[in-house]
Amino acid sequence: METSRRELAAMIALGSTGIALSSTSSPAQTGTTLASPALVHHVFFWLKRPGSQKDREQLIAGLRTLRNIPVIRRLEIGVPAGTESRDVVDASYDVSELMFFDNVQDQKTYQEHPVHQQFVKSCEHLWAKVVVYDMATV
Repeated sequence: METSRRELAAMIALGSTGIALSSTSSPAQTGTTLASPALVHHVFFWLKRPGSQKDREQLIAGLRTLRNIPVIRRLEIGVPAGTESRDVVDASYDVSELMFFDNVQDQKTYQEHPVHQQFVKSCEHLWAKVVVYDMATV
């Protein structure tokens, strides 16, 4: 039986798709498990003096020192975005930091690290409230 060029092209395309899909399978699809899930650590700070630009800048400078902790894979620091006001958006905080770790143990190492301890010691007088959301990625 002779295969037409169109049928041959379709078989090549399907075969390539199968190879691509098999090389990008997730652990759940392959039956393997990850040793530890990645961890996202999101912290929101409310300043004691909410309108103080000086306090906000001091807190942000303190947060930047945390970049010296090796277990932090990524650190983002920010302030409320000027997006539209909606019932589900809480923009009442003054400063936020978002960190990414490889696992829960690295986040624990960060908590105990001298740079983090120094940050808390030197900046805790600035905030009235702190809320933390830790998330294991799935």
